[in-house]
Amino acid sequence: MNTPETYRILGIDPGTNYMGYGVLEIEGRTLRSVVLGDIDLHRLTDPYAKLRYIFERVGALVDEYAPREAALESPFFGENVQSMLKLGRAQGVAMAAVLSRGLSVAEYAPTRIKQSISGRGAATKEQVAAIVCRMLAIDRPPRRLDATDGMAVALCHHFTTASPLHAALGSERVKGLGGGKKAASKGGSQSWEQFLRAHPDREVK
Repeated sequence: MNTPETYRILGIDPGTNYMGYGVLEIEGRTLRSVVLGDIDLHRLTDPYAKLRYIFERVGALVDEYAPREAALESPFFGENVQSMLKLGRAQGVAMAAVLSRGLSVAEYAPTRIKQSISGRGAATKEQVAAIVCRMLAIDRPPRRLDATDGMAVALCHHFTTASPLHAALGSERVKGLGGGKKAASKGGSQSWEQFLRAHPDREVK
């Protein structure tokens, strides 16, 4: 009898005041919460000190919990350009910390993460937190919802990569707002066509 593979995913919800994170452990079909929490940044007034602290803390999480891969929420587009710039920098530094440890990285849009957890792209943070806690049997929800948001990113990545369609399409990913697989590029289209040829019953006519 084969022993189920066990591995971990680090999920990160970037932020400039609080950066949520969660480490999800997968053993076969069993999902476990290893740790979830947030990196408190709001007391740091120097923006460069914040970036250095993000890099150090994210790197320390990778070193301590040894995830196999990481997933981050992509910054959403807003009207405040300065806020977007700060958030983008925070995400970029967190991503650099993960990459510096040799891990692969995936990105997912906020609506896609909510959709994968709740079935609704417009779900509230409270709704996502409640479902994450119920799904992983977390008795005491964290004080801040940034933590469950970070775990939701890890769950979204697991659900995406564990799907049969993902396996059929290969390893290419969109490094951008949608995350997941390439569909519009030539390589992604060919992969989809190959999948349909191998599984003609899956095509909706």
